[in-house]
Amino acid sequence: MKALIQRVRCARVEVAGEVVGAIDQGLLALVGVEPQDTPASVAKLVHKLLNYRVFSDVEGKMNLSLGDVGGGLLLVSQFTLAADTKSGLRPSFSSAAPPALGAELFELLVEQAQAKHPQVATGRFGAEMQVHLVNDGPVTFLLES
Repeated sequence: MKALIQRVRCARVEVAGEVVGAIDQGLLALVGVEPQDTPASVAKLVHKLLNYRVFSDVEGKMNLSLGDVGGGLLLVSQFTLAADTKSGLRPSFSSAAPPALGAELFELLVEQAQAKHPQVATGRFGAEMQVHLVNDGPVTFLLES
């Protein structure tokens, strides 16, 4: 399971012109599920998302987590994140989980995150989404579980 996280000042996801998820300061996580992922992968990724220290302390060092700053978490499913791009000029999606497994594990990720963090928003699995964000830094990391 992969998550491309971006520290944001604000972010929102729209589907057909309707805002379906939004946060102020926090993390936007674009999430890709792979065939070998399991509920254990989900638990590990939730722990990383909530505890990864990417926010600045008073000295300007990245020492604070999402919980430390009271930020929001916006989770957006993105199967293209699991694409194989090693060869050729067209991505292969054979390394992405089938839609049913992807949906199941993404929903588990959302449930576990909501159980542990008070501000969790999401996009809509499988929908055509427009993601708007103001990247803070910019700060972007690829997390893998």
